[in-house]
Amino acid sequence: MNKFDIRHMSRLSLLVSAGLIIFVLEGFITLPVAIPGIKLGLSNIVTLFTLYAFSRRDACLVLILRIVLGSLFGGQVVSFWYSLSGGVLCLLAMSLCKFVLNEEYMVVTSVVGAVFHNIGQLLAAIVILENTAIIYYLPALLLGGVLCGILTGLCCKLVFKRLKNILKL
Repeated sequence: MNKFDIRHMSRLSLLVSAGLIIFVLEGFITLPVAIPGIKLGLSNIVTLFTLYAFSRRDACLVLILRIVLGSLFGGQVVSFWYSLSGGVLCLLAMSLCKFVLNEEYMVVTSVVGAVFHNIGQLLAAIVILENTAIIYYLPALLLGGVLCGILTGLCCKLVFKRLKNILKL
């Protein structure tokens, strides 16, 4: 293993840790909305950052590790499937956006990712609960995805701008 591999692995480990800390802390935030389980999605800042700073493969690795560890620490197996379905769909959508858009449009990429994350979670809920009636949550989830996507995108853009020179990206 060369010096670059160790440095790269260390950076990704720090990103997994940061995403996990944000994920756990976000569990303590209660939003005043009528939709159960809705969250800000702040840990997506780390996934989006990894996607733009490193690669799609690295972002996928950071995302999967965060979801697995977050589910283990959270102690809820069902949340694993919701997080995984939403996270994978989100990453696919953000990867496509990044391919088309540069880092100036990071907020747009974040919004698209948040919307697709909600769609992925809704699809998982339909499968797990065997109930298609929850599709009625979609408009509220899409609105929430847009608002939260803007917030996480702005945060990520700020972090990316600050760390770009430090990490020599």
